[in-house]
This record gives sequence, C-alpha cells and structure tokens, in this order.
Amino acid sequence: MSQTDLADAAAPAEQPAPPAAGRPPAGRQPFARRPVAIIAGVLTAALLITSDRYGYYGDELYFIVAGRHLAWGYADQPPLLPLLAHALNALAPGNLVVLRLPATLLSGLGVLLCAQLARELGGQRRAQVLSAGAFAVSPIVVVFGHLTITPTLDVFCWTLVSWLLVRWIRVRDDRLLLWLGLAAAVDLQNKYLVGVLLLALAGSVAAVGPRELLRRPALWAGSLFAVLVTLPSLLWQAQHHWPQADMTSAIAAEDDRLYGGRFGFLPLALSMAGFPLLLLMCAGLWRLLRMPELRAYRFLGWAALATTAFFLLSDGRSYYLAGLFPVLWAAGAVSLQHRPAARGWGWGHSTVSFVICAVVAVAELPLYPFSSIAKMPYAFNFSTAETIGWPQLADTVAAAYRALPADEQQHAVVVTDTFWAQGALELYGPARGLPQAYSPQRGAWYFGAPPDDSGAVLYVGGDEAKLRGEFTTVRRVATVDNGHGVKNLDQGKAVWLCQGLHTPWSQLWPGLREFA
Repeated sequence: MSQTDLADAAAPAEQPAPPAAGRPPAGRQPFARRPVAIIAGVLTAALLITSDRYGYYGDELYFIVAGRHLAWGYADQPPLLPLLAHALNALAPGNLVVLRLPATLLSGLGVLLCAQLARELGGQRRAQVLSAGAFAVSPIVVVFGHLTITPTLDVFCWTLVSWLLVRWIRVRDDRLLLWLGLAAAVDLQNKYLVGVLLLALAGSVAAVGPRELLRRPALWAGSLFAVLVTLPSLLWQAQHHWPQADMTSAIAAEDDRLYGGRFGFLPLALSMAGFPLLLLMCAGLWRLLRMPELRAYRFLGWAALATTAFFLLSDGRSYYLAGLFPVLWAAGAVSLQHRPAARGWGWGHSTVSFVICAVVAVAELPLYPFSSIAKMPYAFNFSTAETIGWPQLADTVAAAYRALPADEQQHAVVVTDTFWAQGALELYGPARGLPQAYSPQRGAWYFGAPPDDSGAVLYVGGDEAKLRGEFTTVRRVATVDNGHGVKNLDQGKAVWLCQGLHTPWSQLWPGLREFA
C-alpha cells in the first residue's frame, strides 16, 4: 500500500452534508496519486541525498546543545526542536542524515498535503499536480527541507491546519477539529507563530463565516488541549521575564539593519516563495476572496491577509509567512481550471514558472564545491555558508588552548560571542580537549556562567574595547579561518586570551545577556 493510500485510509470517513448556501458539494475529484507521489519522491530523494552536506547549520548546533539542558522553554522557542535534535544526535552522533530526516520527510509529506488541499478545493488532476509542484520547487521549501530548524515544522503544520479546515468545511466531520487541535499543540511546542494564524483564522471565520465552525464543541476541545499543552512553556517564559519579547525586539532591529525592515518584508517573502510562483499565489488569494464557488473558504484569504499584516507591523521575519503559501498555491492552481485560458496561457505559463523555480530551488541545494561557494555573495547562499567551518573553528580554539601553560589550562574557560559558536565548541570541543564553552547570547546565556574560580578566558569574537574594560590583559592569539575562503559570520573572527577578570562571573553574567 502506498503512502497516499495509507493517508486516505486513515482519514475520517466522508459524511455527505446537505447542500447549503456557500457550502461546497460533498464530492471531490480523484486524487492524482501517481504524479503527486513522483513529485514528493523526487523532492524527498534530493533532500536525502544532500543531507550530509556540508556540516551543521548554526541553529542545529544550538538545538542539540539546548537539548542537553532540557527545560519547559527556552529564550527563543519552546522545547520540541531541542528535545528532538538532542535525541536524534544521541541516537546517531554526528550523523547529519539522521538529524535532518524529519525535515526531509516533512517536506515530502508537504507535497502530498498541498495536492490534497487543491483536491479539497475542487481541483482536478492537473490542479493537484500543479499545487504539488509549486510546493516542491519553491526555494524556501527546499532550504527549510534541508535543515532541522523551526520553520520546517511550521510550514508543514500550517499546511496541515489549512487542509483540516478545508476538509471540515466539505464533510463536517468534527473529528477533524480534534486533529486540528493536536496539530496546533505540536506546532506550539515548536514556535508560537501558529497562534497568530489560529487567531487570524478565528477572527476571519467570525467575520465572514462559516460561523457554525465556532459553535462546534470539538473545536473548543481541541483548542483547550493546545492551550494546556503549551501552558508549561508559557509559564517558563513568565518565570524568566518573557525573553521571547526581547527576542522579538532583537529580530526587528536585525531585520531593519540587514533587510530593510518593513520595506523589505514583502519583497523578501515573495522572493523566498519564488517570484515565478507569485502570479499563482495572487490568483489563489483573489479566488479565495472573490469567487462565489469558494465563498465557504473566503475566511482563508482574509486570514492570510491578517497574518501578513500582523507580522509586517510587528517587524517579524519574512519567512514567517511561508506556511501561508501552500493554501494560496492550491487555490491558485484550482483557479486555472475555471478560466477559459486554462488550456492555453495559464497552464503554459505555469510550466515555465515551474522550470524557473526548479532551477532556483536546485541552486539552493548544497551541491557546490567550496571554491564556488567562496565566490558567491553571502546573501545568496547564507544557509549553505553557515554550515561550513565549525570543525576548523574548534581546531583554532583548541590550538590556542594547548598553547597555554599547563597550570593555566586547568582553570581556563571558553566564551563565545554567539550561541552558534558555543554550540559548535560544545559538540566538537571535547574530542579536542577543550573545556566547556559558554556564551551570553540568546538561549545559551541561560545555560549558565563560567565558574567564579575559573582563570584565563579564550574569548571567540566579541568587542575588543568591551573586553579590555572587563579584563586586565587582552591579547589576540588566533584568527578563525575555515580554510575554504567562505565568508560567513565566524570567518576572520579573533580569538582573544583574556586574563584578570575584574568582576566575578556570577556578578558579571546577568549584565552580559544579549539577543542581538
């Protein structure tokens, strides 16, 4: 039995609903099982083949280390990803294929879900294939599918939430609302962003219908379950003075500096989706908002606009919108089959768009030799560049550590200016004889400060002037070099030997915390 057969078998039985104004018919088109499965298989295979290139991404390092400090919450996200990453690394230490297997599988399943969305919206075979293909060749899906990071699960869960609602509209099976609560509960352990989507959906349903949805006990039961499951991480946030709010401010400042803030929000989001697929998304949004045959699903279009407006006005990251793309692609694909031009320009334009996006998506995969990556602009290939150089970073710090006199080595500690570098030294450091690494940045600050009886400090990165204000002597003893000439955040960083700390770490550490 195929994967899609299992999915159909596991789905709740359809219960034909009586016709009503604004309600879709109970029937649906046959599923384009073979072509959609092929598309999903190709994407999954491409991600699987490239899983072990080139090294850990910075967030992956952090998640593994955070999982060693299990808590109900962290400064920058709930506990699911740290727990998962730590478990997978413990199961197969250093194996990137295993670590990234969930991301690979979720991306493949996302193709199937996107096609099913088109099917539920009345999409025929070609619309289902178009929807699946849009998901598979979108650059942001390919980038996220290669890494075990929070947006990967977000995209899948948001797509699942959309599908469950669209299916409920057609069959009125309240078990789907319980599954929706479960999907929301899982994603709320990954990132709180899905809460914005759920509130936007609820508000849109209240405004344009179907209001019957809000009167279903199953919806409230599922919502209560999601809230109860999320309560421990929210309590952790409250007990630690809501560091997530500080993270939001830091993200806003970072996006202003790097991407133009609100002015760059939408252009960057659309480029991540794939500019050639922009027309498909616009067609989908227009269809959801204006077409009479999709009046029952109009709330999805308004929810997409409300979610976009919220993240735009709150200075969120542009990729926060990625979970909205699949339902818009699905609606856009369905819109083509209802247009007179569908057999001409519409489908032909879509084919050309797919080819362009596929080329861009392949370019996002880690397929290049290091010499080529070194020549690429950092902004074009940062997700690949930031997987290169972690062992060399550890080698550089280890060489500086071994250069210390034996008596100083016993009490020396390592501090890094970023939580990524701290994660790298925690993973690669023990094999090189390095002591525990610390960092005052973001979630790593909560893992603890160096002991007060520590001695010399090897500080990776940091501001020289600030270091000289805290230590008696500060001397540059090494420079980080990944050996490939690839520009990334740690390339060329200084390693400082700092001695004579003026203030005990226990007193200094609280004031060092930073989220930038």
